[in-house]
Amino acid sequence: MAASSLSALLKKSTLDDHEQLLAASNKALKASSTDSEAQLVKVVALLKLDRYEEAVQFIQGAGDSFQKEVQLEYAYALYKTGQLEEAATLAAKSQRPGAQHVEAQARYRLEDALRTSDLYKRIRSQSSDSEDYDLRVNQGAIDAQAQWLGVADPRTISRPSREDLEAFETTYNAACGSIARGELAQAEILLKRAKGLCKHSEDLSETQKQDELLPITVQQIYVLLSLGKTADAESLVKEISIENASDLSTRKIGQNNILLASSMDNPFAAHKAFNSVKEVPQDDRLFSYQSIPLESNKAALDLQSFKYDGIISSTSKIISKHPAPTLSTPVVLASQFNASAHAKDSTGREAIKKILPELKKRPSDVGLVITLAQLYVLVGDNTSAVELVQTFFQNLEKSGAGNGQDIRFHPVLTSLYISLLRTRGQKSQIKQELAKAAAHWRTKSDPAVGLLTAAGVSLLESQNEEDIKAAGEIFEKLREQLPEDKATIAGYVASHAHGDSEAIKVDADNLTPTSELIRNIDVDALEKTGIPQSSNALAIAQLTRTKKRGAADGTSSKPKRVRKSKLPKDFDATKKVDPERWLPLKDRSYYRPPKGKKKGKRGGDDKTQGGVVNEDLNIDAKPSAGVVTSGTGGGGGGNKKKKGKGKK
Repeated sequence: MAASSLSALLKKSTLDDHEQLLAASNKALKASSTDSEAQLVKVVALLKLDRYEEAVQFIQGAGDSFQKEVQLEYAYALYKTGQLEEAATLAAKSQRPGAQHVEAQARYRLEDALRTSDLYKRIRSQSSDSEDYDLRVNQGAIDAQAQWLGVADPRTISRPSREDLEAFETTYNAACGSIARGELAQAEILLKRAKGLCKHSEDLSETQKQDELLPITVQQIYVLLSLGKTADAESLVKEISIENASDLSTRKIGQNNILLASSMDNPFAAHKAFNSVKEVPQDDRLFSYQSIPLESNKAALDLQSFKYDGIISSTSKIISKHPAPTLSTPVVLASQFNASAHAKDSTGREAIKKILPELKKRPSDVGLVITLAQLYVLVGDNTSAVELVQTFFQNLEKSGAGNGQDIRFHPVLTSLYISLLRTRGQKSQIKQELAKAAAHWRTKSDPAVGLLTAAGVSLLESQNEEDIKAAGEIFEKLREQLPEDKATIAGYVASHAHGDSEAIKVDADNLTPTSELIRNIDVDALEKTGIPQSSNALAIAQLTRTKKRGAADGTSSKPKRVRKSKLPKDFDATKKVDPERWLPLKDRSYYRPPKGKKKGKRGGDDKTQGGVVNEDLNIDAKPSAGVVTSGTGGGGGGNKKKKGKGKK
């Protein structure tokens, strides 16, 4: 009876009668709790009413057989409640249409970009033309995510087509891709275009437009702040109201960007504003490249608000959950903020002194080692920084941990160590470190391409045959991974140049010819210019040439005006000035000591320095042998006798 009444109701109902359908199914299930038709109607009605938690609980309580029957609906309900792993696994087992969409969405939220991209390629190959636009929008979002996560080579990502730039959704995704690649100026242009397309869309209501414009504007603020256009970012803040955001994740990110744009001076007010937005629920959780910066900003505000004990407590919990050593970004950041909290408001040597006891407790903590190395560099103690990293590496090599060697030769830590060695000019150690890192990564299926390339180039600079051979092996490995990369091909050709030339002839021919590379170089001009000089040296040389040329031409710059207060009272500009006037009288070339016992004055008042020349004296005569002409200027009292001791 209940089943027939439910069927009759289904025939009469419309797509919007979900409340009536739910009430009818509940009534039918009271009469027969195993009525499969009523169970299915209830599940669909709950999903249509966005009551996903109730749908999950009902399906889980209906038994295994019913769960298999509604596998797709169950997977979708799990996805909407934030149980992403279970949703993706369940959707992958279902053969029903739409199951791949659910799995792809769950994988996207799980940041499994490569798997998601494969799924959408498969979906697009099987889809109709009517679905193509929605799939292109999703594919653009996945491409941007893959670049943000660093799991996709930007060169393999197709750039937006003209068609993509005709709708605000695809234009916005293209802008996100530009941000991920660091092309912020391009992202600024694309975001403006996406904003304009959204405002003039005829398919959206005013409410929908405002809902779509909010995340675009929040992204704009981020780009403008990154470009240093603070004033433009502040003006955009006035256009939005984050309280109107439909989801908490957008509201949280918006509040963060607004605080950065407003440059609030009071850290306590900034801390209160940042934490005014509720925590983002599990079903709307942020991606890692969103949550990690937000957590860092939160910890920074806590530090500025002197919440040292709270930071130590929260970060210690994160550190304890992950065995060291680890390069997990959240753990490394937690270690760094933990160290900052222990240092409190101290800097320099004092901060190092407070943090070092923590290193004794956690000698394999990567974040702690990086923090201390940076502090040593800031105080100018590069030697201690190098020794710290060397000791850390030695501990990793001795530990024999499963991932110890991968961490030991991780590109980040290797780059840090090489940078420290470079500050001390230890070129041979740099080459040795790169060679050791290359030897480790050559055995891996997913080597660090940038590190191997740097090692190969460094080894090519050596005159040692073993180093050249090692470089050849490195570029062979890279060539397997990047067969079309010209830099890799060039390294391969250079490392095999002393061998069989025929074997590398094809690769060498694929490289840009030398004549093309030097086409715009003026060889004659280079020869005339000579050795390049710094801008400072060139400026000095130009100034010297100008002075010499002026002296040779007999011309000189405008003479310096002498103040009247600096001239003697009896100064006469028409008379020739004595060139030796700054010397004591007895040191002048024309001075003749008085004869006999009579020590009268000769030369009248000319004894005073700076006086007018007596025309009767021969001031142009050459100084006699033994006369000092460059003595330090003694004053007129140079010949005064000192008074005896004790006499007044």
